[in-house]
Amino acid sequence: MVTMNEDRAVRPARPATAALLNLLRHLAAGAPAEMLAPAAAADRAALDDPAEQAALDAALDAALDIRHTLDQHRRREAELAALFDTASDLAALRDTDAVLRAIVHRARTLLGTDVAYLTLHDPAAGDTFMRVTDGSASAGFQQLRLGMGEGLGGLVAQTARPYTSTDYRTDRRFQHTDAIDTAVTDEGLRGILGVPLRVGARVIGVLFAADRRPRTFTPDAVALLASLADHAAVALDNARLLEETRTALAGLDTANRTARAHGEALRRAADAHDRLTALVLRGATVGEVAAQIAALLGGDLGVHDADGTPLARVGTAPATPPADAVAASATSGRAVPADGIWVCAVPAGSELLGSLTLTGRTDLTDADRRLFERAALVTALLLLLRRSVAEAEDRVRGELLDDLLTPRAPGTRHDTGRLALRARRLGVDLAHPHAVLALDCDAETRPRLVAEAARHARRHGGLAGTRDGHVLLLLPAGECARLARDLAQALGRRLGTPVTAGAAGPATGPEHLPAALAEALRCLAALHALGRTGDGADLPALGFLGVLLADRGDVPGFVRRVLGPVLDYDDQRGTELTRTLDAYFACGTSPARTKDDLHVHVNTVVQRLDRVGRLLGPDWNTPARALELQLALQLHRLTRRA
Repeated sequence: MVTMNEDRAVRPARPATAALLNLLRHLAAGAPAEMLAPAAAADRAALDDPAEQAALDAALDAALDIRHTLDQHRRREAELAALFDTASDLAALRDTDAVLRAIVHRARTLLGTDVAYLTLHDPAAGDTFMRVTDGSASAGFQQLRLGMGEGLGGLVAQTARPYTSTDYRTDRRFQHTDAIDTAVTDEGLRGILGVPLRVGARVIGVLFAADRRPRTFTPDAVALLASLADHAAVALDNARLLEETRTALAGLDTANRTARAHGEALRRAADAHDRLTALVLRGATVGEVAAQIAALLGGDLGVHDADGTPLARVGTAPATPPADAVAASATSGRAVPADGIWVCAVPAGSELLGSLTLTGRTDLTDADRRLFERAALVTALLLLLRRSVAEAEDRVRGELLDDLLTPRAPGTRHDTGRLALRARRLGVDLAHPHAVLALDCDAETRPRLVAEAARHARRHGGLAGTRDGHVLLLLPAGECARLARDLAQALGRRLGTPVTAGAAGPATGPEHLPAALAEALRCLAALHALGRTGDGADLPALGFLGVLLADRGDVPGFVRRVLGPVLDYDDQRGTELTRTLDAYFACGTSPARTKDDLHVHVNTVVQRLDRVGRLLGPDWNTPARALELQLALQLHRLTRRA
């Protein structure tokens, strides 16, 4: 007799299951995207059930998405590996020509272009000449010289800015010459990207990537080529320093001592570069890298992001870098002194990622200054890697927040358990109360608000995302009104523009979050309608308007917030302040008519109203407060009767 387990073992897999397994095997084997669709199509033809065919189609879409994500990660890994390899080449001080050839080849490989080449400035002739090419087939092109301002490369060398051209032959933005156009035509080039090689504020050459077909270069491609150009500039600057050393060695004995000092400085810089690069490759934190740089330079170090927010501090480094010094360093490409502090910008091409500040060293030797600048390059690689990881995490968090805040149609199953599990994996425990906040600001500043909200969510264990032009936050709940008010003020100061925040909650569990979002959006709209743009609140903090706008108005809570001190006074002393206040409003705010209604002396009415003023504040009788008080008195009577 065949047992149940034996029956399962010999039972053939269903065609749909076999097709899905076949698709997974192709994906696991690293099959490219163009092979997945044909493989799935062959299996789909064997399926008769439309539901199974649809499931296979959905699985194919998911597999293609996974393949695309893996390809993106591999491309990013290849870019970072190339940058690290280039940094290692420089640290090992290989032959300059070999380093430049490697950089040009990597530029061509990473950007996927037909040709890459590097030109250097000739101060004597006042133009630039071709130094290294990769992929070039034209001898005339390889011997080309460009005058300053001529063509795309001459303009890059003249302005020290990157330029791109989708199709150079028809691009009228550049100064065309017969020599340049002939050489470009002979080589067959169309799309061209050029970035400057800078040593300090001086442009020493241009690094190019070009295609033999029209091409639009993305900002990521520009930043990558600019990073390679920075490494090429370091290689050329090192070659210049070594040549100066050789010249000094041929001179006097003092020059010999200088050469040895240079050699030791370069050895120390290379060793430091290796140690810092190894730290980054091992996945070190910003704080660990900062501690290593501080130890190498013998001072106190601070690492800050582009907005000046501290990322790491060692010793007594300043909490905020001098903005003028950061700008000067970013412009010059060198470390600069400022009031006893050395400052070095941390760039990635033309983008400023942050800055380093060094204290405790009133004077830096040239060698230590170059070491400080190299440390900034390694820090740039670390921050780029860190930003890539943060962006990927923010996307995952944003997708989860969107799923949590999406209302489910009536009758559909809300898989709260699966959502709660996804949240726990990101460090968010939805079993605890959370507040939902909706924020907005002017359209121009909204991208920065999105980034700041994501940073705030990561720092406080929450989630951030966007929907319908609003920036949304899910944060562990405190007092919602204060949370919204403090967040609006803090983000408004940081962004330099009013930020308005509507809050709702606290809500516990995924099933209550969509309703909380709807309430937060109503609160946000009410704040704008009341002229309170730039403020933050929840609906209860809006008084009777909050009661009207809320799905389930907290009537007792509203009465307590408005009349609480008066009610407590009456309960504790047996007085009739509440009754007097009610009669006062019922009699048209006339003390004379009120005393008749209460059958007391007018002085008694005045004394009671004075006591009310001391309990509720001097503005209790203003129109806005009087309206709230009358509504609270009416609701108090209704709740007592109920």
